[in-house]
Amino acid sequence: MLSRAVKAFKHWQYRGGRPRRWARIENRLWALAFAAGIMPNRAATLEIRGRKSGRLISFPVAIAGHDGERYLVAMLGEKTNWVLNARAGDGRAVLRHGRREEIRLTEELSDRRAAILRRYLQVAPGARPHFPVDRHAPLEEFERIVDRYPVFRITSA
Repeated sequence: MLSRAVKAFKHWQYRGGRPRRWARIENRLWALAFAAGIMPNRAATLEIRGRKSGRLISFPVAIAGHDGERYLVAMLGEKTNWVLNARAGDGRAVLRHGRREEIRLTEELSDRRAAILRRYLQVAPGARPHFPVDRHAPLEEFERIVDRYPVFRITSA
């Protein structure tokens, strides 16, 4: 029952594909903690330049490791602002987890995306309510949804 309530709350926080007030406050707090490096290595703060405002935008992300590479996944899908900003800004961004790392985000379009999505759900419990498949589902189920969730490979700039 608690799981269902948590899932409903997470959906409410991001109704319409955008964070509501409580989600923005929560994201700021997590971003501060992740940037300071006091949380697990799979969590960090992504800083990316806004495509319209030019302002630096910071928010928490979960990093999925797969086959020795690091990846970010857009849990809210194609219209997520950071995805649009990454595409407009040639993938230039900064990851902060105790230290500052200039990175380049390259969109992953290979057939590895299903496995990366599954790994992402294993390391990002807050993202699970936004996916129509369970983290333990077979790869075939993830292959059906790969086009809805952009995946970006992280490389050092």
